[in-house]
Amino acid sequence: MSQFYNDSIFWIEVDKIKPNPFQPRRDFDEAQLKSLADSIRQYGVLQALVVTRKEVERPDGGLSTEYELVAGERRLRASKLAGLAQVPALIRTGEETDLMKLELAIIENIQREDLNAVDRARAFERLAKDFNFTHAEIGKKVGKSREYVSNTLRILMLPDHILTALSEGKITEGHTRPLMMLVDRPQEQETLFKEIMFKKLNVREAESIARNIAVERARKLLDHELIEIEDMFKEKLGTRVRIEKRDEGGRVSIDFFNKDDLRALLQRIAEEHTSNNQQPTTNNSQPEEVKPLTDEEKVLAEDKPVNSDEDESLYSVSNFSI
Repeated sequence: MSQFYNDSIFWIEVDKIKPNPFQPRRDFDEAQLKSLADSIRQYGVLQALVVTRKEVERPDGGLSTEYELVAGERRLRASKLAGLAQVPALIRTGEETDLMKLELAIIENIQREDLNAVDRARAFERLAKDFNFTHAEIGKKVGKSREYVSNTLRILMLPDHILTALSEGKITEGHTRPLMMLVDRPQEQETLFKEIMFKKLNVREAESIARNIAVERARKLLDHELIEIEDMFKEKLGTRVRIEKRDEGGRVSIDFFNKDDLRALLQRIAEEHTSNNQQPTTNNSQPEEVKPLTDEEKVLAEDKPVNSDEDESLYSVSNFSI
């Protein structure tokens, strides 16, 4: 078990402290660091950093002391911004393993709730992959349930641009639940993500849309042709299209985000219609020349009685195509 060197606090030059290579946190809010730096200028560093120490042989044969940060990177960065030359630190003694450094860094951040959801998930993933921890063991280490760890890790199944939006605070961790419901439907997942971003949907609204998509998809599983047509609509228009089948007929719903998006959809439909009308005909036969009727044929045509059945069939719907 590692102990603190003499249980004492030492003042160490900030330039001699190397960052923890196992620090799970990747993003540090510049505004918050500046605020902390202002506080440090006024009151000093109120909580000591935790470092390890080792002796390194110099080229001239002498020894120099190096320190590696275990916990307190945010305080170290803010101290540098504040212009401090030295910071208070506790020195851990004993053999420090990579696992111990990672554990301490994760636990410190989680206890302070400084890790965003993406960094937390990646830290858990590292414990699982690099050190073969089970989800239950990770939960025990950080004081969380196994389910919490498993659900956190599932976030990493989302595309990188969605993870970036999550880490930057553009969407919340709650928004990942409905997005995860569509993880096997990338087109619909992407459309829902855009709706969350542009329409500022809250978590409940996003979950309602995701559930409706799941229900509609389950209802259409027996009608493969309907699914194919819906997918063709989505590919042509570049947005989510829903086909709702009823006992007679149905309804087609097309999603759009704003007026510009609606105009773009209209333009795509117009361009498709124009291209279809401009396609050359495949019938190369020449139309037959119409010969004028003789006087005898005209008389026969005028005297021929009108058949009411033929007249009705002429205007029958069956003779028209859409």
